[in-house]
Amino acid sequence: MVIYENHFFEIIKEDRKVYIHTRKPGFMLKDFETILRQHPRIKLTNFALLKKELNEVTDKSIEIGIWLPSIMIEISRDKMSASLFVYETSEYIKENVQSIQNRVQILLAENNITHGILNVNLESIVTSKATLIAQGTPPVQGNDAQISYLELPERKPVIREDGKADYYDMNFIYEIEEGAWLGEKIHAQPGTPGINIFGESIPAPFGRDLPLKYDRKSAYEVEEDGKTVLRSKISGVVEEHEGMVSVNHHLPIVGDVGIETGNIEFNGSVSIKGTVQPGFSVIANGDISIEGPEGVSGAKLIKSLYGDIFIRGGIFGLCETLVEAAGDIFVKHVNDAHLVAGQNLNIGFYSLGSNLSAHSILVDERKGKIIGGTAIAKSTIVTACTGNRLERPTELIINSINKAQSLEVIQYKASLLKSMQEDMVQLESQIDRILPVIHTLTQRQLAALEITKQKLASTKETAQNLDREIKQLMNDLRKVSKAEIHVTKEAYPGTYIQIGKKSTVLTSITNGRFLIENGELNV
Repeated sequence: MVIYENHFFEIIKEDRKVYIHTRKPGFMLKDFETILRQHPRIKLTNFALLKKELNEVTDKSIEIGIWLPSIMIEISRDKMSASLFVYETSEYIKENVQSIQNRVQILLAENNITHGILNVNLESIVTSKATLIAQGTPPVQGNDAQISYLELPERKPVIREDGKADYYDMNFIYEIEEGAWLGEKIHAQPGTPGINIFGESIPAPFGRDLPLKYDRKSAYEVEEDGKTVLRSKISGVVEEHEGMVSVNHHLPIVGDVGIETGNIEFNGSVSIKGTVQPGFSVIANGDISIEGPEGVSGAKLIKSLYGDIFIRGGIFGLCETLVEAAGDIFVKHVNDAHLVAGQNLNIGFYSLGSNLSAHSILVDERKGKIIGGTAIAKSTIVTACTGNRLERPTELIINSINKAQSLEVIQYKASLLKSMQEDMVQLESQIDRILPVIHTLTQRQLAALEITKQKLASTKETAQNLDREIKQLMNDLRKVSKAEIHVTKEAYPGTYIQIGKKSTVLTSITNGRFLIENGELNV
């Protein structure tokens, strides 16, 4: 069947194939586009061959393309949509709207498309362009699990003045009973199924599950009213470190730590209503709270291995006292003592002749003072005043973190953590294989199983500690660029300021934010 002809060639259709028979060479290729627009059902498949044939007279017809159907429907691979293609001229479409509509309905039925069929204005259809004719209903993912925890009072010291005395207060110890509610998880919910264009149901994904983060030695999970509830195994003090809830055993001391109590060493949190007398020590795994308004004078050592320390009064160290915490230290004032905090060191009023070390050292920016001694931080030092009018030597130092070394340590610890995780998977697999036949085991085999369980628990605890160390190192790295010393009111002459390898000694009263700008200290 001849579709088109002129003096140069004729175009023929046979069994959905399109051929050209050249009679005379010289027809311009660009003019062939006009013929294609007039006959949109022609789809070229060999452009190079067409170009050749337009310039050569041949005795036979050469295949150059295919003959498209007038109307066709194309279904997406995921069966969620169908597109309509009309390979007719716009004039033809406008003149044959009803017949095209009828044909579309037949094609939808032939392709078993029953869901999400759209009303399409056929007169607006563009020749050879896809028009969405059916759209499935996608599945909706269920709600993610919702986690909530016991809300602990913010650990932020408050300085109150009543005209007679200054009070340095904060919410520090939060006691609970065994079985107390610590948090809960509302489970991830099922989603809403979808429907493809064939009317078939599509399963919906559940919402994302989230774990409750807690210390398994001091808390446990239990299913209650369709929720996973977190409860305390013991009576004690609730603590939260790096997103993990734990309950520490609590040792309350009504009076002082001294001759009557001896030195205190406790696997939990300690609250002392009085003070720590000269020469005595308190060491605890958890938080330490010393609530006597007179503070501490001449104590030997106050140390929290994993928690924070709060001293309501001041510290008169007499060059003997060391206060050390893995987390934060909160104290009213410090005289002649040595304080070391893994995180923030918060001082309400002043530090006099003391050595301070922390990630950040924060002295009240309204009237706080650092006079004499040395303050060394990794990130930030904030105070209202530093030094004094007598030009007492005072050192403010930011020891910036070495990024390259920190990254090496992080990578090393991460490889250790990965190895531990692989070990845990193997141990869990061993236990899972044994549990179904546990009733057949001998005493010796049961003992071996118990050893495996203990090894798994120990590995999990070590892995959790390592994971916390990695997160802390990464957090430290993120804060490196923010390193600064901020003196809000007066930095007196004699104050030594150092950030990284850059340093200076002030020779006049100044204030402001001291940091590295363009490689130099901006003093």
